[in-house]
Amino acid sequence: MKQGKVMLLDCTLRDGGRIIDCNFKDDIISGMIKDFVNAGIDIVEVGFLRGKELVNYKGNSTFFTENKQIEKFLPLKRENTIFTAFIDYGMYDFSLLQDCYDASVSGIRIGFTHKNYINDKEEIKNTLKLIKDKGYKLFVQNVNTPGYSDRELLDVVEMINEIHPYSYGIVDTYGSMYLEDMMHYYELVDYNLRYDCSIDIHSHNNLQSSFAFAQQIISMSLGKRNIILDSTLNGMGKCAGNLNTELIADYLTRKKGFDYDVDLILDMIDRYIVNYVGTEDWGYSIPAFMAGIYRAHPNNVIYLTQKYRLNNKDIKYILSAIDEDTRQRYDYDNIQNIYSKYNDNQIDDSTNVAGLKEVFQGKSVLILAPGSSVTENKEEILRYIYNYKPIVVGINYLYGDISTDYYFFANTIHWDRWEYKLPHEKCITTSNIKTNVGYTNRVNYSSYLAEGSFLSDNSMIMCLNLMKKLGVSDITMAGFDGLRSNQNNYVDEVFPDRQGEHSFSEINDEIKRIYAIFQKKVEGKISLSFLTESLYDTGRE
Repeated sequence: MKQGKVMLLDCTLRDGGRIIDCNFKDDIISGMIKDFVNAGIDIVEVGFLRGKELVNYKGNSTFFTENKQIEKFLPLKRENTIFTAFIDYGMYDFSLLQDCYDASVSGIRIGFTHKNYINDKEEIKNTLKLIKDKGYKLFVQNVNTPGYSDRELLDVVEMINEIHPYSYGIVDTYGSMYLEDMMHYYELVDYNLRYDCSIDIHSHNNLQSSFAFAQQIISMSLGKRNIILDSTLNGMGKCAGNLNTELIADYLTRKKGFDYDVDLILDMIDRYIVNYVGTEDWGYSIPAFMAGIYRAHPNNVIYLTQKYRLNNKDIKYILSAIDEDTRQRYDYDNIQNIYSKYNDNQIDDSTNVAGLKEVFQGKSVLILAPGSSVTENKEEILRYIYNYKPIVVGINYLYGDISTDYYFFANTIHWDRWEYKLPHEKCITTSNIKTNVGYTNRVNYSSYLAEGSFLSDNSMIMCLNLMKKLGVSDITMAGFDGLRSNQNNYVDEVFPDRQGEHSFSEINDEIKRIYAIFQKKVEGKISLSFLTESLYDTGRE
């Protein structure tokens, strides 16, 4: 292969077709393939190869079960076009794959997931070698590249170098990458992958970055390495869709001296794709954006949008409540359960928030968190209250002889312990707490969570988010200590040292991260300071 070549791979008939379950009419399949060749597209993906137990092929579909079903659509005169079929690892019996022959596809693209790689690495290696041994150009697609650590990705590249395929793919399965992410993965792979192997870029357009990715990769690679850019006509594809073939072909033609027939490509959209535009929905949307930022399977978002008619804010919180592995596939029963729990906690807190805002807006606030430094520095805290007269808010605890104006509870266990000792009209409770909450100031639980964190329900962060909404002028914190090993971390021994599957170090790092996000949000609006020593006080570093 000549070094530095850019090739376009149109996957409309495969990835684009998923939005219609690949139910293309036979005459459309034939017409599109003929026009792709005439337009000069370098590689055309004609569809999937699937096991016969999964697909009952009867025509009018690009879900195929064997090569001979494909060959009738392929022209005898192929010019320089390569034809490929896509196989998902685990969905095809590779012992049934025919040897490559002239009348059918000359390339096989195979995609495997992170879970496949971890569990079946040796079997995947054997499968890749088998495809090559049968005479096909081998295209390897690393499904959901951001799901791998850099170390794991280097291990994959080492395997790829051993097998020596035609190309290796960086795949933004959930449309979650920003430009710097794509550049990072490209540089990592480019530096370590053998230079006679092409790098394939397959992106989804949830964050509207696919065209920018393509231009950036062209700039980074031209003259150094062969690259393949995956695209579809009109960006056709699930949820937000893909890189638009017409955009990247026009860019390469007008800016880089390539010779694609862009007029024919535009005609193809009119001939073959426009009819689907009125009945199917793809392209940018807020749900697609959320699927991207949470690396969620688009079916999860589509389901929540269509079945429950939820607001975008609600969808965002439900997605954030699903663990990362689960949200990357679709499990409708799981979504229904999470939705039910979420819905149980939803309240309209506008009246209560308005009442609290009358008290808090523009005021100075001292928040007492339940760290042991509250006891150790009680005299200093009392002097501060006497001198500055802030509104004092205690979190999840009754702070003895430290006079407290309001109490914030976001945890049922702590509320059940203290509620009978407290004036309810001075208590702020989040809507996940159900028992004995009469006359308290109820606020909506999900509105104050730390998004995208395994500590999303940290009470201090939730209280800070509420203070932001109430428009306070400045916040001083005491008892927001952080966790240290081999000591009592809390003002009350009943408080558990919340560790579980995460170490103290991991918990501290995560709280520091989400506090830093809050700090940035309120910069220039709310003054923040620590009255007692804290691991989260970056000003003391």
